[in-house]
Amino acid sequence: MGASLFLILAASLLLVSSAAGDGKADNQVFHVAGKVLCQDCNQGWNEWVNGAKPIKGCEVSVTCLDERSRVIHYASDLTDDAGDFEIACNKYVNGKELNPKNCFLRLVSSPDPVCNIATNFAGGKSGVKLHRPTVVYRDILKFVLGPFYYTTPMCDEPDTSTPDQDDSDDAKQSNY
Repeated sequence: MGASLFLILAASLLLVSSAAGDGKADNQVFHVAGKVLCQDCNQGWNEWVNGAKPIKGCEVSVTCLDERSRVIHYASDLTDDAGDFEIACNKYVNGKELNPKNCFLRLVSSPDPVCNIATNFAGGKSGVKLHRPTVVYRDILKFVLGPFYYTTPMCDEPDTSTPDQDDSDDAKQSNY
């Protein structure tokens, strides 16, 4: 009776350890996480800096390129009630290993009818390359970025870095 109990216990431990796996399944994935907030410039300075509110349902994407700058992976996620997102990306696509340093994260859209202008604070509008993982523990590789911000149309600064089409030399000369 004691030997059979020992065999049953040993068999159950073997099943539990094989069900847990050898950890290589998680080693095939890296995670990208962060937070998306609404920053309203109409507030006082303290509220503007410290009072950003999370936006639920914002879409955030990760795009990965190969060594020839071709898109080989795209994934997206929606933010939860706290404005948090987490995207799991497979390290292998079509048999090739993704290099997380060739991936970037960017803001895609905001469902908020008032706070829906993407800002480039922390690079959310133009995209942020994944550089160094924030968490490297056992089989977990995680990049935590941001926070990223949307703002209201009233707070959006116009882009003055490129001249308008009407400001060309030909247009100025024809007006005189």
